[in-house]
Amino acid sequence: MDVFQVVIIAVVVLAIIALICGVMLTVASKFMAVEVDEMLPKVRECLPGANCGACGFAGCDGYAAALVEDPDLSITLCVPGGSGAAQQLGQVLGREGGEVVKMVAEVRCGGTCAATSAKMDYEGIDSCTAAKLLFGGSGTCVYGCAGLGDCVKVCPEKAIYLVGGIARVDVSLCTGCGLCVKACPNDVIAVRPASAPVVVDCNSPRPGAETRKVCTAGCIGCKLCERNCPTGAITVTDNLASVTYEQCVGCGKCVEVCPSHCIIGINLVAAKQG
Repeated sequence: MDVFQVVIIAVVVLAIIALICGVMLTVASKFMAVEVDEMLPKVRECLPGANCGACGFAGCDGYAAALVEDPDLSITLCVPGGSGAAQQLGQVLGREGGEVVKMVAEVRCGGTCAATSAKMDYEGIDSCTAAKLLFGGSGTCVYGCAGLGDCVKVCPEKAIYLVGGIARVDVSLCTGCGLCVKACPNDVIAVRPASAPVVVDCNSPRPGAETRKVCTAGCIGCKLCERNCPTGAITVTDNLASVTYEQCVGCGKCVEVCPSHCIIGINLVAAKQG
């Protein structure tokens, strides 16, 4: 048997194997196919595709599948899609559309270069997570923004930028997806209502005296804000002030009395006019 015959036989054998495999795959696709609800792709098209998990499901596909399967599941869980996505979902699913509260990210840190300092020169990987592994980061406050931009890298809307050694958010671009929250190793970033009248720009639970040593802009837990809030919207727990936005009326008392100026008024004028 010459070489040509050997090649021909090999080709024929491979062709027969390929044909058999093709037939088997075709039969398997018929008998083992999983039926997909025709509503699923229509529902999926209503979602923005951020796959952020803010809805509580594993991405947009997971939320879409859950909406199709559960007629009682809320159609207002997609924060990045907002009210527009909710209205589209309502039309596709035959449900009443609802309003979605616009959310934005907030970097709870006022530790700029003017307010705090570095305890060492960090020359490692350009990552907040990596820096945290080395003595908690380069900053004297281990609870503050590391300023190396892990949040910037994951933001799909380019809404986060670095200024003065810390991250800041352009709320006009932010969709509140929360990917930056997950990326921050110090839990400095939180998602808040876009209409929030005030924010607390601090994340440190240290006692006031310790906080002042490392950052002049930090919350000292003095409770002046708590005592002066007429609605009980602001409380101090573990030396750190926090705001319950459902109770906040935007009076600005907490901003006025805060000795560290770590409580920032954002929408006070709008809140008072409303």
